[in-house]
Amino acid sequence: MITALAKTLIFAHRGANREAAENTRSAFDQALQYAIDGMETDIQLSRDEVAVLWHDRFLGKLGLPHKHIDDFDYRQLRAMNFAAHFAAASPAEGIMSLQEFLDSYRTRCRLLLEIKNRDWEERSRQENKVRQTLDSVGQASNDYIMASSFNLDSLIYANQYRPGFPLVYNLEDEQTLADAQRVLAEHTFLHGLCLPIATLDEAMVRLLRGRGKSIAVYTCNSDEEINKALLLGVDILISDLPQKALHMRNKKSGK
Repeated sequence: MITALAKTLIFAHRGANREAAENTRSAFDQALQYAIDGMETDIQLSRDEVAVLWHDRFLGKLGLPHKHIDDFDYRQLRAMNFAAHFAAASPAEGIMSLQEFLDSYRTRCRLLLEIKNRDWEERSRQENKVRQTLDSVGQASNDYIMASSFNLDSLIYANQYRPGFPLVYNLEDEQTLADAQRVLAEHTFLHGLCLPIATLDEAMVRLLRGRGKSIAVYTCNSDEEINKALLLGVDILISDLPQKALHMRNKKSGK
């Protein structure tokens, strides 16, 4: 049986998204009311190529189910209410830019920035998104701020653009231990992998630990999922319920 080697860090998934609209200042500020270790967020580009925080492919949560973020300029996105879908009484909040996010939170907790590069986007736009993300962060000498993506080509480009920056490859649900072995063998620059909690098992942990790589898991919300991640000793546990994950972690450590 593999046992935990160090304390698992608890990251709030898009902020405290069960208590405020995801990827808004309200969600991030609420997450920091708990003793979280870090926050995860998502990077896309507006039509006029400003890096902004949004997860979904479409804007259905804003009543625009056939529109993308890149159908609108940053000024237009700032004028929209990205909090209305959560609760009608919530204060209006325009979209948050990556720069605004970094200015507000980079000194307050660890950050995991997921670069949402889509298959339908032009390669030049994908690379622009990578450059903007890394340029906004600046030089990273440790893993306090990391970038991740489901798009492996984007991470390869990121490593070429900023060698040494901590980069994490996100695995899809259908990817297996064999896929992880292949990716790590071919791309030794990767800082680690971020796995669906269902994919996590002792064999995956042995693989990553054997190669000296970081282990992150998403999205751990149930007691079973959180307990599994803690028992297997992952480095980062991403949760929509960070306060619950913190409570379970601290209970296990006797705090």
